Amino acid sequence: MTLARTRRTPRAAGRAAVLALGLALGLATAPLAPASAHGGDLERLQEVRAALAAEPDGPLLSSDNVAQLSANPSQLGISGCFLPTAPLLVTSGLDSVRVLDVRDGARPRLVGVLPSLQFENEAMNCGERRTARGVRRFALIGVDLYQASPDDIQHANVGGGELVVVDVTEPAAPRVLSRVAGSTSTHTVACVEVRDCRYVYSAGGDGEFSIFDLRDLTRPRELDGDPRRAGLQPFRSPTAGHKWNFDAAGIGTHTGFGGSSMWSTKDPRRPRLLATTGAAGRGEDPRAEGYNDFIHHNSFRPNARRFKAFRPPSLANGNVLLVTEEDYEQTDCSLAGSFQTWWVKRLDGRPGGIVPLDKVELADLGNFPLPQGAFCSAHWFDFRPGGLVAIGYYGGGTQLLDVRRPRDITPYGHALQAASEVWDAMWLPVYDARGRQTGRKSNVVYAIDLVRGLDVYAVDVPGDGRGAEPDPAVVPRRAGATDAAGAVVPVGLVTLGALGALALVRRRSRAAQRAD
Repeated sequence: MTLARTRRTPRAAGRAAVLALGLALGLATAPLAPASAHGGDLERLQEVRAALAAEPDGPLLSSDNVAQLSANPSQLGISGCFLPTAPLLVTSGLDSVRVLDVRDGARPRLVGVLPSLQFENEAMNCGERRTARGVRRFALIGVDLYQASPDDIQHANVGGGELVVVDVTEPAAPRVLSRVAGSTSTHTVACVEVRDCRYVYSAGGDGEFSIFDLRDLTRPRELDGDPRRAGLQPFRSPTAGHKWNFDAAGIGTHTGFGGSSMWSTKDPRRPRLLATTGAAGRGEDPRAEGYNDFIHHNSFRPNARRFKAFRPPSLANGNVLLVTEEDYEQTDCSLAGSFQTWWVKRLDGRPGGIVPLDKVELADLGNFPLPQGAFCSAHWFDFRPGGLVAIGYYGGGTQLLDVRRPRDITPYGHALQAASEVWDAMWLPVYDARGRQTGRKSNVVYAIDLVRGLDVYAVDVPGDGRGAEPDPAVVPRRAGATDAAGAVVPVGLVTLGALGALALVRRRSRAAQRAD
């Protein structure tokens, strides 16, 4: 999902958040109009949930090279992240933060729940810190409109603009560790280096973003972007941000309303601009129509360490930037938001240098009937070495794309549930015997769904000869494993009606954003 281009009016944001929190926590509050809606209104969400309850196992419409391994309902899922040195998935939804054991990758097992109302935190980010007592593991909540947790209720947030650190070192007992207010939007937050997360960048907006210092996890603080000026100053960016993604070469890509910009983070406290997507990324180049109708959402650059300027675009050369362009309010699936490839020609500090190669909307994939009157934009994606992308297309389900030829993106497979809204899709990493990520990704995809929770699929990937069966490295060597549905709902979590009300608290309309 997207964030407002400019800062929300405090009164409007506060009214909407108070309504959501009041309904969710059972507090008395006068009827107030929500700011906007995602996924339609409360009635639509209730209808979709009812349809799922009536037919929980299907129907599934999928390509022959995709097989469903398990369905894990109960959380209204938004985002998730895998920990680097423990086989754990941390997920975020409207009702909770959850920790799942993925040693049986086909059937993740729920091990810990932090009841926590948050909106939107659509990019759950994991981090770790080496200490004298061992590895400390945590997840970061980017508070966009509100956040409240029973274990920290005195610090309930109404209005957003805050980073929350959730300790998951003990997976069965996740807890809020610390908080820090931010001067720019925390719609998303991201560690510069996940395995030693000391600095975190915010989404930002209005051409600016924040950097948080997490060296003391119990007392995080925001850094000053311009010590020469009085007060706390944010850092400047030409791409009015939505998400930071950091690659293996230490370069961060900032995606947003102005397209994408790439930055050196050699000194994470003072990032240096290297390149931008120029007029095409701003949607102002008539030769590149449709490459940004609303927002560049997120990105990834494979093989980043191999980059050399002006080489032909290829994944092997480390000069192809993969980008989602989101246009969530557009319900025409030929225009609603595309997955894209861009050629990184140079990283020399001059504007431009990143030019478009190809893009595909949901309608271009042509592999099942298109959603009618529903969201069908490209959204969060994950890259698998070898050239496959798993991506959520909201009502268009989980899509698999072949990007081995970056000038010609082609469909590879798909999985679509009858009642579904896929926000995120991730390849399950392979862990070694000590529980550390090996750098290899399996053929198992986790689809995080606002309606269904978490669906797990196996994909017949090119060259492994396995078919649509899970990689043996991510499933235990035993038969008769029970399905870990994760259906435990902790006492005190919100009811369906309250969750529906939370879903009403959405971004303002695109027209209002543009007008501000």
